[in-house]
Amino acid sequence: MDDKKLIQDLIEKARIAQQELATYSQEELNAIVKIIGKTVYDNAEKLAKMAVEETEMGVYEDKVAKNKGKSKAIYNHIKDKKSVGIIDIDEEKGLTFVAKPIGVIGAATPTTNPIVTPMCNSMFALKCGNSIIVSPHPRSKNCSSYTVDLINEEMKKQGVRCPENAIQILREPTIAASAELMKSVDVVLATGGAAMVKSAYSSGKPSFGVGPGNVQVIVDRDVDFKEATAKIIEGRKFDNGIICSGEQSIIAPADKYEEVIAAAVENGAYYIDDSKTIDIFRQVLFIDGIINKDVVGQSVQTIAKLTGVKIPEGTKVIILKAEGIGTEDVLCKEKMCPVMISLKYDTFEDAVKIAQTNLDYEGKGHSAAIHSNNKEHIEYAGINLTVSRLVVNAPSSTTAGGSLYNGFAPTTTLGCGTWGNNSISENLDYKHLMNVSRIGRVVDKTAPTDEEIWAD
Repeated sequence: MDDKKLIQDLIEKARIAQQELATYSQEELNAIVKIIGKTVYDNAEKLAKMAVEETEMGVYEDKVAKNKGKSKAIYNHIKDKKSVGIIDIDEEKGLTFVAKPIGVIGAATPTTNPIVTPMCNSMFALKCGNSIIVSPHPRSKNCSSYTVDLINEEMKKQGVRCPENAIQILREPTIAASAELMKSVDVVLATGGAAMVKSAYSSGKPSFGVGPGNVQVIVDRDVDFKEATAKIIEGRKFDNGIICSGEQSIIAPADKYEEVIAAAVENGAYYIDDSKTIDIFRQVLFIDGIINKDVVGQSVQTIAKLTGVKIPEGTKVIILKAEGIGTEDVLCKEKMCPVMISLKYDTFEDAVKIAQTNLDYEGKGHSAAIHSNNKEHIEYAGINLTVSRLVVNAPSSTTAGGSLYNGFAPTTTLGCGTWGNNSISENLDYKHLMNVSRIGRVVDKTAPTDEEIWAD
């Protein structure tokens, strides 16, 4: 079967399923969503093992934590939300809001998140009465397909009413098949690399994409450095650094720099300030300015072997002292492995300028982090940095995508706004996968006079 015929077949089945889903009540859709999340939660260990073995990336224990954490956080966030029929009434403005499905969702997913991204997108899609077709990365097609099959089997096992083919997956993904899928669905969710996101935006269909991360981390003078660096290292090492919201730098005050680095070393970092050794890492991590695919999602031990540099046993992350900011040093770009850089600043304004310069190089619009107890400094960073999320006093990699402990919408797709060539500057949520009709009534109140409108 050629790609076009294959996709047409999937679309036809998806449309039949979606027409049935459009008749479901909120309670019925909620029951489906719960099964999707709970299936991944209950099978977290097996799915994590499959993902690590197939992709040869990441850390088993972290993927287990991710499978459990994302499934329960997303379900907890959306379980009580209204997503079909009348979802809100604003009496003062005379508006009634009616949610309606979009149709068939096409979801291109990355090899870095082959389990939770299909899960998350399916939860959002079916929450709003849509059907979904997942297009996995070729390198993770088996574990992604198994996840979808497991979810569908659990629906039948639990006796949950759900039309057949509501959740489908492209089992033999190719560039041509993925492109055909994107052209055929009603909305595209594109989570992954730049080429895939560009393809989604070129499909002619409404698309939600992502941009590259390069999380700059500012450490203020007023925090406990041991506590702050523990959180930074926790975030950087998680799943061997393949999370797009993972920490990439430590921007520390010059007069406290040695203290910050000492705290990081105490927390398991291996610090390198020798220029020759740093250059060896630079050449291994980046080839012609592009991240070396052989280091993505690999352990510190593997990366050290690639460089020929001996590091202490038990090292959690490697910190390299950068030799400049922005384009002055390629190490200021995103490094999708447990390696980060360190930089010094004088004034807090300088710290924000350094962070922004690195973001201008790569990662503009994504996320940044700050460890500070100074409200003015936190707000200054939030006002001046071109990011969609500023994480405060927490590991960025595990909280920027939403968690049970902050107000960011739990998701696996982080919009980067127009800075990152994206349509949204927030975390993708179920609300982005619904159309909303607004019923407007005449409000019984006196309109303001021209004088009142134009008055100073």
